[in-house]
Amino acid sequence: MHQLAIALKLKGYGITGSDDEIFEPARTNLEREGLLPERIGWFPGRITASVESIILGMHAREDNPELIKARELNLPVYSFPEYIYKESINKTRVVVGGSHGKTTTTSMIMHVLKESGHEFDYLVGARLEGFEQSVKITDAPVIICEGDEYPASAIERKPKFHFLFPHIAVLTGIAWDHINIFPTFENYTEQFQIFIQKIKTGGHLIYNESDTVLNSLVQESHWDDVYYHPYSVPEHTIKDGSTTMMIEGDNVALQVFGHHNLLNAQAAWLVCRQLNISAQQFRTAIATFTGAAKRLEVIAKNKSTIIYRDFAHAPSKVKATMEAVRMQFPSKKLYAILELHTYSSLNEAFLKEYKGVMEGGDEAVVFYSNHALELKRLPPLEKETVKNSFGNNAIHVFNHRSELEAWLKEQDINNSIVLFMSSGNYDGLDVTGFAETLLQKSAAS
Repeated sequence: MHQLAIALKLKGYGITGSDDEIFEPARTNLEREGLLPERIGWFPGRITASVESIILGMHAREDNPELIKARELNLPVYSFPEYIYKESINKTRVVVGGSHGKTTTTSMIMHVLKESGHEFDYLVGARLEGFEQSVKITDAPVIICEGDEYPASAIERKPKFHFLFPHIAVLTGIAWDHINIFPTFENYTEQFQIFIQKIKTGGHLIYNESDTVLNSLVQESHWDDVYYHPYSVPEHTIKDGSTTMMIEGDNVALQVFGHHNLLNAQAAWLVCRQLNISAQQFRTAIATFTGAAKRLEVIAKNKSTIIYRDFAHAPSKVKATMEAVRMQFPSKKLYAILELHTYSSLNEAFLKEYKGVMEGGDEAVVFYSNHALELKRLPPLEKETVKNSFGNNAIHVFNHRSELEAWLKEQDINNSIVLFMSSGNYDGLDVTGFAETLLQKSAAS
C-alpha cells in the first residue's frame, strides 16, 4: 500500500493516507516522500467530498471510521487491485499467478523488459535490484503484475488477481495454501479456474503443463477465445555449479538455478515473446538476472560454504527450493532450516501437507515460535506432532529461538549449504548477522 501511495505521488496525484501501524521500511519511505501521516490512527475528519478516490488496504475493516465516512459521502472506494485495474484500463496487462514462483517470474519479465529498453509499469511482491519501487504507475503502455490469490481487501474477499483482467496471463502451478481463506482444496483451485475466465477475449494463457493439477484445470476450463501456451522444464545442463538453459536453439548461462527457476525463466520467455522481445534480447538480459530479494538470496559465503535465505514456506515451495540446492551442489552437505510462520503451516490439520518435503536435507530443522501461534490465535503445537507430520524422525524441531541458535552454533558447516526458509523472521533473529557469525566460527574451527 505504501509503495502504491508513493507511485501515485510520483505520477503527480495528491496523496494522503492513514494506518493504525506503520513499520519499517514503509515509515522511512513515506517520510522521505512527505507522505507519512502526522498521527497514527483513523480520523474521519480527513475524509471530505474533495477526495476523488479511497483505496483500502488490509487494515481497514467494515467498521473503520474513515471508510464509514467515505461511504456516507458516496466516494469511490477501491481495493488495491481494483485501483490498479483503473489505472491500467488502457494498458496491455500481464498478470502472473500461481501458488509458487510468481514473484520470480514477474521479476524476470521486468528485468528483461528493462534491459531491453521497454517502457512499462509494474506491481511485484519483492525488492528487485535495479528497481527503486515495487509499484510503478505511469503512462507506459504495458503493466506487469504479480497476481495474488489472497483477498483484495478486508471487505472484498475475492482474490486480488480476479480484478486485473489480463491480456497475457501466467499460471505457474497450484498447491493448496491459505487454508484460513480457502478451507478446502477444491475451493482453492476454483479461484484459479475463475482467474482463467477473467482473461480478455483474444488473450493468452501461459501455463505450466508439468503441474498435473493445473494442467487438468486448464483442460477443464478451455475457452475457444483464448490462446494457450503450455510449458515445462526447458532443455538445460547443470555442470560445476552452473546452470545453462536453451532458448530458441541457443544456450544461455543463468545466475539462478533449480528446476523451479528454469520453469520461471521459460514462462518469462513466453511472456516476453508476446511483448515482441526477441530470443537474443531475452538471452542477453536473463543472463544478468540475479533473483528477487529472499529468493535463494546469498546472505553469507566463503570458499567452501554458502548460506542462503529463501521465502519458501508452503510445502511445494520448500520441496522445490531444497531440490534446486541439492541439484546445484550435490557434493555439499545441506542444512535446511524451515520456519513454520503462516496460519496454514501452523495449523495442525494442514501440517500433513509437509510430509516428506524435507527428505533432501542432510540435516533438517523445523522451527516455530509460540509467539506466532498466539498472534494467530491458534492452539499450542506439540513438537512430536510436527515431527510426525513431516514423516521424518531425524528432523530437529525447536520452538525457542535460543534452541535453534545453540544447535546451529554446534554444527560444522564447512563444505556445506545452509538454507534458511521462511516468510517470517525466526522470532526476531537477525538471520544475516547470524549467518556471518556461523561463517566466522566455521573458519576458526
